[in-house]
Amino acid sequence: MKDRIIYALGYFDGVHLGHQALLSACREEAERTGCKSGAVTFLGHPEQLLQGHAPAQINTSADRRKMLRQQVNTVLELPFDTRLMETPWERFLEMLAGGYGAAGFVCGSDFHFGQRGKGTAELLQRFCQDRNMPCRVVPQQTLGGIRISSTYIRQLLEKGSMEEAARFLGHPHILSGTVVAGKQVGRTIGVPTANMRYPEELVALPNGVYACRVTAEGKSYISVTNVGCRPTVGGTGVNAESWLLDFAGDLYGKTVQLQFVKFLRPERKFPDLSALQKQIEADKEEAVRALKLP
Repeated sequence: MKDRIIYALGYFDGVHLGHQALLSACREEAERTGCKSGAVTFLGHPEQLLQGHAPAQINTSADRRKMLRQQVNTVLELPFDTRLMETPWERFLEMLAGGYGAAGFVCGSDFHFGQRGKGTAELLQRFCQDRNMPCRVVPQQTLGGIRISSTYIRQLLEKGSMEEAARFLGHPHILSGTVVAGKQVGRTIGVPTANMRYPEELVALPNGVYACRVTAEGKSYISVTNVGCRPTVGGTGVNAESWLLDFAGDLYGKTVQLQFVKFLRPERKFPDLSALQKQIEADKEEAVRALKLP
């Protein structure tokens, strides 16, 4: 027997507090009706096709998927292609009901879907009412009088306001990725680092040094993380380069997760490695004060 699922509808970039209110309502409806909870999201931002360009993303699709799976039983990722873009809103809902076990829906009050965005929360309610399916529309969420949105959170991240962004996200800004080989200069000054390429599709954080929590091999570490091109050592491209305090081991080829907690200082070029080493030690002390684990 196919699972009956109450689906929350959205793109869910950031899985912020507004999204979490939606997902909480989805879980409540699922429990009330004896269904499973689920989220429908898209591979590829809808605006890429609709407007020819997409906003920078808060998270990679893998990180978004992982966060959603912590909130609901199942995550349905649909490729947002020309075919889906041109699907009338009612046919889109019928597809979810017929092919993916949708037994009801939850959406935000400003949600639009289907061909040319003609589908609205009101039409979704009418669709469900006609078919005796549960439907909940969640009002827009605010914090301190400010509308919680992915757009606003991107603006905070672009300014390096990590603590304020975390308030609206409901969690620190995260980035997961595979550790790649670097120049290994850090090892020569006693600060071996785990290097990760910074995805081009993500919102650009200010180049600089951050206090992070890094999860590696199932454990959490305080980290001094540089996001940028490492001008002192002639780096190219944007990397996230993390010095995990009290970690010993080899992380090449392994996945780590960074939680950005505080912006410490802008990136700058130092006259030599000795000056860089001295500054990193000062960064370490500040990161420990900001992030000391209990």
